[in-house]
Amino acid sequence: MIVCVCKSVSDRKIRASIAEGVDSFDELQFELGVATCCGKCEESVRDVMAQTGVCASRCGVEHHTQVATLTFYERKAA
Repeated sequence: MIVCVCKSVSDRKIRASIAEGVDSFDELQFELGVATCCGKCEESVRDVMAQTGVCASRCGVEHHTQVATLTFYERKAA
């Protein structure tokens, strides 16, 4: 699965880099260029790292729960 669209980096490539000794997010950024363009893949990259056991603390990922507040307005005929 492609994790970083900007640099065409897959989860396999990330796992291969980890198997070769890369053990930090900064190193992955340097080696593969992940999360250096738009940054949208950062959480996914850190998730892959956590899944492989490189970073048991989820590598600093904070999951934010957003609660949407909806307000309904009644339209009145003119």
